[in-house]
Amino acid sequence: MHSHITGVILAGGKSSRMGVNKSFLKLGNQTIIERLVDLMKSIFSEVIIITNTPDEYKFLNIPLYEDIYKWKGPLAGIHSALIHSKSERIFVLACDLPFISKEMIEYILDYPTAKPVVFCQAGGFHQPLVGIYSKSILPNVENFLSSNDFSDKSFHTFLKTIDVEIIHPENLPFYKEELFFNLNTTEDYLKLIDLWQTFTF
Repeated sequence: MHSHITGVILAGGKSSRMGVNKSFLKLGNQTIIERLVDLMKSIFSEVIIITNTPDEYKFLNIPLYEDIYKWKGPLAGIHSALIHSKSERIFVLACDLPFISKEMIEYILDYPTAKPVVFCQAGGFHQPLVGIYSKSILPNVENFLSSNDFSDKSFHTFLKTIDVEIIHPENLPFYKEELFFNLNTTEDYLKLIDLWQTFTF
């Protein structure tokens, strides 16, 4: 159990492509958000959710915080988490990554680096919504959030301005493509249900 780093679930997105809140979609007997909360609680002694619709998540009985910079994407969620966490570092997990495993999270947590941000590159893409962020970047985050027009690319633009450790996990014995499966559309959910029948963690 990690007590010196806070587990953070980002659940602030509008789910506009799905038309419903994707974190409440069912996987077996649980919703996606319930599965991720259980997973994070098995790793971190402090777990919080960042969401702009906190009333929807009260049933989970864990601390809920809203973005301070409203509707400015995942970077605003990370900013709020860094402000509200009791720890100097946070581990961020987006609510639309249902296959992420405890092994993958532990590997990132144990990766030897002094850099303030740590995440993977998998499937040819950076995966910054499964990673570590340190409070030392707060001035950079606040400066960026307060001075930039936002687009889908803004978060990735910000990441180019700070020192990041990028992990390449494809050769790890427990690595599977599905670990970073991202749920965005109804078609993704149908694929997810199909994959869930045979996926083993």
